[in-house]
Amino acid sequence: MQVTGHITADSLMTLEAYSKWRKTHKAEIIAHRKLRTVYLGEHVSMQFESELSMRYQIQEMLRIEKIFEEEAIQEEIDAYAPLVPDGTNWKATMLIEYTDINERKRELARLIGIEDRMFVEVEGHPRVYAIADEDLDRETDEKTSAVHFVRFQLTEGMRAAVKAGAAVKLGCDHTNYPAHVQISHETLASMAGDLK
Repeated sequence: MQVTGHITADSLMTLEAYSKWRKTHKAEIIAHRKLRTVYLGEHVSMQFESELSMRYQIQEMLRIEKIFEEEAIQEEIDAYAPLVPDGTNWKATMLIEYTDINERKRELARLIGIEDRMFVEVEGHPRVYAIADEDLDRETDEKTSAVHFVRFQLTEGMRAAVKAGAAVKLGCDHTNYPAHVQISHETLASMAGDLK
């Protein structure tokens, strides 16, 4: 799968080519996604997306749905390409996971607004709070969604610090889910590659 800097229909593989490619490269993509997943406490994870992860997602959707018509391919690109970081930010899929249905219902009600209380903190710089769900609102007055799409917009100084090896914390200061974690060096090295 070739990373080109811009996902277009012409830069995607045909269903046949992708099927062959997938057999030998699926494990690499899974490892890439695993590397870029940061767990915050027991119930929140942040999958930091990349062009590679979004290309894979689009190709998988085309394969599963057997999509080969231009208009439908473009719809998949339009749905997922906005999650590719643009060099000045990190974009992520945030998952809130509770295995027990009753607990999940209760906690999603207690966690309204959590997506806006997520932050990254680059060593030596102030916190940057997530800009969440730019495509559509994913919470109601009764509960938040179990899935959110977030963007962390970094200043030029922050980006330079990350590239120079500064530590970065992922955190949440929501009243009902206070947590923070240092992002591992390996994960941060991969994420630094998204920055200009």
